[in-house]
Amino acid sequence: MGSKAMSEHPTDFVGSVEEAVRTAVVAKLPDAQVEVSGGGGHWKIDVVSAGFADKSLLERQRLVLGAIKHLINGTAPPIHAVDELKTRTP
Repeated sequence: MGSKAMSEHPTDFVGSVEEAVRTAVVAKLPDAQVEVSGGGGHWKIDVVSAGFADKSLLERQRLVLGAIKHLINGTAPPIHAVDELKTRTP
């Protein structure tokens, strides 16, 4: 029995997960530049925002994850795991 690097993840989400993540993060950080990649429920998110300037790493991550919690929670969410989360200032 082998395992795949990226498995299928059952979700009832319709649309672009990438665009949903971008929209949610920009709603919290209007100046944010957001790059999203992945699939199969596993995603990488890279956010650059001046809004991170006076925040700790944990505060930055909580801000981004809080913005996308509607895409993580529930019975069949489109995001199963955020495998990599980068939060940087410009």
